[in-house]
Amino acid sequence: RVLLFVGGPVTEGPGAIVDKNMDEAVRQHKDIAKDTATFYKKATKFYEGLSAELVKNGHVMDIFACALDQIGLAEMKVAVERTGGVAVLAESFHHPVFKQSFSRLVSESEGEGAAAGSGGEEGTTSLGVAARGTFEVFPSRDVKINGVIGPCAPLDKKTAAVSETQIGWGGTSAWRMCGLDAGTTVAVFLEVAQQEAKSGKEAAAAGPGAQAQQFFLQFCTSRQLPSGEQRLRVCTLTRAWTDAANTQHLTQGFDQEAAAVVLARLATHKMEYDDEFDPMRWLDRKLIGLAKKFGEYRKDDPQSFQLAPTMSLYPQFLFNLRRSQFIQVFNNSPDETAHCRVLLHRESVTNSLIMIQPVLLAYSFNGQPEPVLLDVQSIAADRILLLDSFFTVVIFHGVSIAQWRKAEYHKQAEHQAFAQLLQGPHHDAKSILAERFPVPRLVDCDQHGSQARFLLTKLNPSATYNSNVPAGSDIIYTDDVSLQVFMDHLKKLAVQD
Repeated sequence: RVLLFVGGPVTEGPGAIVDKNMDEAVRQHKDIAKDTATFYKKATKFYEGLSAELVKNGHVMDIFACALDQIGLAEMKVAVERTGGVAVLAESFHHPVFKQSFSRLVSESEGEGAAAGSGGEEGTTSLGVAARGTFEVFPSRDVKINGVIGPCAPLDKKTAAVSETQIGWGGTSAWRMCGLDAGTTVAVFLEVAQQEAKSGKEAAAAGPGAQAQQFFLQFCTSRQLPSGEQRLRVCTLTRAWTDAANTQHLTQGFDQEAAAVVLARLATHKMEYDDEFDPMRWLDRKLIGLAKKFGEYRKDDPQSFQLAPTMSLYPQFLFNLRRSQFIQVFNNSPDETAHCRVLLHRESVTNSLIMIQPVLLAYSFNGQPEPVLLDVQSIAADRILLLDSFFTVVIFHGVSIAQWRKAEYHKQAEHQAFAQLLQGPHHDAKSILAERFPVPRLVDCDQHGSQARFLLTKLNPSATYNSNVPAGSDIIYTDDVSLQVFMDHLKKLAVQD
């Protein structure tokens, strides 16, 4: 592993991202989009060449960027992602995000936490770090491989199963994974192969599944453990063919969580490599197309529209994806965007879905902690909220809770219930930090405080400055549409002829 500790932007050599004389600022998203970032293309090309050398030698590049300004992670991202490395962003080398993440990675790489169920530090989960891996896909002849999106690099192994249409890193059936861990995930894109009909009736009957009722996929992953042992895992799956017109079968087999994550990976990949790509329009077309095909409705009657339970949450996932930092780059630096996408492209479906649609828990005197809607209306004066957005864990105290805490009621014997209420979210946040890598940032804030923005930016703006809400209710100052308005528009477009 090559561990790179960066405390400022690169200013020397072919990988420089900004000039030393400070005549111009570090590039932003608008500079990259308008092609006015002087150093961007040259630096990116340099790091692409560097990533090829790293992959060739089986090395992993890890970047620990600890600075208040950008350091060039957007350009270096390709070297991290193709080698399966990790990228950690923190404000300084004294920040807990850096210290805890670095400590866990080093202890795991040295084999100290390699035993199943143990971690490098007490209370942490083992990462299962491995190296020098390869990932191969062997499909049935009815299926072809478009490519993968994830922390790997193509090995140029062309077989009959490789499709001419490439998605992500394509043109091969095998990929090098220089570094991987127990949570590393790749998205594999496949297509149905065109059947060659011979004549007459065979031509009419030819199509997917004409030769068999099911098809097979085999994934082979080899890797080397810190102990030096070589492991090979083979995972074989089978799936049944069905007629494309049989929407009921397709609906029953739809995994809406995985579909949302795959679409997020594909959209962010296209944003980086397709110059004319419009992610919002593309996502909207995908969602409207699915709603038209699989929704149940009467023509021109939006009130009659409904989706099956296996698809009912999918529009909500895409609503939050459209508002996420993966698609909306405004108010995010290119380095922050690159950091988020590196993790999106390597994490599991569960973790990736938390990035897209954060988890919100509420703590009150009324009972046990309970999940609540990711909505501004979930804020209450006598409630504590715990938000997990993967990158940040936020403990948000309602205004009454904050006042009672400042008055130190929790230190009085007669208010033990209040003391326990305050401890609950901190205990759960500690558990999240112990399990996750890289370690997320912990934000402890109060309602109407400056850091409350970490929560408000993730909530559905069902109440804004244009809404008629009761006095004292929290609102979000935004022009973004709410989930309800979004769903109303979707239903209207889906039922149109």
